[in-house]
Amino acid sequence: MKTITQRELAAQSKAVLDDVEAGTVYRVTRNGNEIAEVRPIEPRRRFVPVAELQRKWQHAPQVDATRMRAEADEFYGTEDRVDDDADPWRRR
Repeated sequence: MKTITQRELAAQSKAVLDDVEAGTVYRVTRNGNEIAEVRPIEPRRRFVPVAELQRKWQHAPQVDATRMRAEADEFYGTEDRVDDDADPWRRR
């Protein structure tokens, strides 16, 4: 981990960000006090394997759709409710 001043970061931002992209972590100081840390972010995954999703969902609680509907009706009311059999995308 490297420490640089705010002024150094401003003057050498391209070089610092190139280092960060390569994995270096910087602590930024202002008036001698550490104020920030610049570090590479974790790359976002575009694909999650099905086996991983199944492992994560294996212990998820079961959803009781009837109970959920009753709670929603109690909270929101039933005046504007769309029929369960109706196509929700059909225009009125």
